[in-house]
Amino acid sequence: MLRVIGIDPGLTRCGVGIVDVAPNRSASLVHVGVIRSAPELPLEQRLLTVAAGIRAAVETFSPHVLAVERVFAQHNASTVIGTAQASGIALLVGAEFGLPAALHTPTEVKAAITGHGGADKKQVQAMVARILRLSEIPKPADAADALALALCHAWRGAPAVPAVANGTGAAGAMGSGETPAMKAWREAERAAGPPRSVQSARRPASLRVAP
Repeated sequence: MLRVIGIDPGLTRCGVGIVDVAPNRSASLVHVGVIRSAPELPLEQRLLTVAAGIRAAVETFSPHVLAVERVFAQHNASTVIGTAQASGIALLVGAEFGLPAALHTPTEVKAAITGHGGADKKQVQAMVARILRLSEIPKPADAADALALALCHAWRGAPAVPAVANGTGAAGAMGSGETPAMKAWREAERAAGPPRSVQSARRPASLRVAP
C-alpha cells in the first residue's frame, strides 16, 4: 500500500490530500484539508503557516511520497509567484522528512484521472469523488485538486490511455473507453462499503476544511 500526500500549492489556500493506493490501483481517502493564510499577514508569516500545516499533515499521517503541482505560467504574475513560493515550501517540508518528491503538471493530472488531458476541473473532481467513493466532491477545489495530484502520482507508471472517443472524458464514459482510473474505481466499488463522507477523514487541528 502506497500512501501519497498531494499538495495543491497556494498562499491563501493550499490544498492537502492524502490517499492510500493498493497495487491494483484501488484507492482510499486518508485525509483531505486546506491550509489557509490571511492575505494581510506578512509574506514570511504566510509561508510559515503553510509550512506548519504541511508539516502537521506529514507528522500525523506518515506518507511515503510527496506530489506537488508543477507551477506554470499564468497571466497574473502575483498569483504564480505565490504559488511557486508555496510549492517550494512543500518541497522543503518533504525534504525535512526524507520524502521522495515529484512535480506534476495540471495536464498530467487530468490525463491520469480521466484519461483525457483536456478534461475540465469538474470532470476531474467528479472522478476523484468516484475513485475514493466519497458521497460528495471535496471542497473547496484546492482540496479536490490535491487528492487528484496524489492519485496521479500513485498511477504515474500506468500505460498511456487514449482520450474517450466522445470527448467528454471519463466522467461521462462509463460504458466505453474505460481508463485505468475508472477501472480502479469500479473494482474498488465492489469491495468497498457504502460511500463515506468527506468529513469522516481525520485531519490535524492545524488544517481547516472550508464548509
